[in-house]
Amino acid sequence: MLVILSGASGSGKDTIKNELLKRDSNITTLPSYTDRPIRATDVAGITYEFVSTQEFENMINNNELYEYSVHHNHYYGTSKVLLNEKLAQNKIIVKDIDVNGTENLEDLLKNDIKIVTIFLRVDKQELRRRLESREDKLDEKEIQLRLNRFDYEESKIGIYDYIIRNYDLEKTVNIVMEVIKNECK
Repeated sequence: MLVILSGASGSGKDTIKNELLKRDSNITTLPSYTDRPIRATDVAGITYEFVSTQEFENMINNNELYEYSVHHNHYYGTSKVLLNEKLAQNKIIVKDIDVNGTENLEDLLKNDIKIVTIFLRVDKQELRRRLESREDKLDEKEIQLRLNRFDYEESKIGIYDYIIRNYDLEKTVNIVMEVIKNECK
């Protein structure tokens, strides 16, 4: 089963995913490939698979990605090889991805694997606060770039199976765990 976590930048996708990984050994993650610079808080191979822009474009040209898009001025994409390796492990795969990636993966894979989509909602003011207080210290231009995408991301919530307001980490993790448990039945 593939569980997709989406939401605007700062909605808590990565935090929720990391908590799920800690709490259930049957859950694994599927990092996206990206050409964005690695940050101090990133763990290569866990947060993302980091490649150069040229390497990413080679992956596109060689048809190595199920989907890819550009947002926040960088490429992000899902590797066919990585996803297929994870599926072979028979674990629950949790992937955080933007709304475009969600649509693309669902269109491509819905007949082959079970996909559960979850959108994490946070209001715009809270999102700004989270972006301003991040460990990786985004500058105002980067914060604005992410906030500018907020309305677009929110406009896509109708494609999701579940919409969860993420204001309390423990409560949100418990809800997501319950969703996964119920969807596995």
